[in-house]
Amino acid sequence: MRRALELAARAAEEGDVPVGAVVLGPGGEVIGEGHNLREVDGDPTAHAEVVALREAARHTGSWRLEGCTLVVTLEPCPMCAGAAMLARISRIVLGAWDPKLGATGSVWDVVRDRRATHRIEVVGGVLESEASRQLLDFFGERR
Repeated sequence: MRRALELAARAAEEGDVPVGAVVLGPGGEVIGEGHNLREVDGDPTAHAEVVALREAARHTGSWRLEGCTLVVTLEPCPMCAGAAMLARISRIVLGAWDPKLGATGSVWDVVRDRRATHRIEVVGGVLESEASRQLLDFFGERR
């Protein structure tokens, strides 16, 4: 999570919402990482999770990331939760919960829906105060 927080800080420096993500392989090694690049790339899908999942898939040579963990500073939105499911991620570890767009248990629970063909374990609240502080500081400066 500490590395994801560093990546989130980089997103804020680039003028984007401070969200960072890291994909850990089955053995705990970092195989992908990313931060929000929507503003830099002008791409609405360039969320930290998607960037990290793409890098992990390139690293492994497969879109199937079974046994991998996605560590992210903010609870994934529906798009990112869906991407994690499609990548067959086994676990999501998140920092701050997102009461507006969260899709891993707060607003929706996309990743554990009983109708889904793949379900993901969710561990929330890891370094939550640090992750929340980054977001509060970012938006506090803009409002």
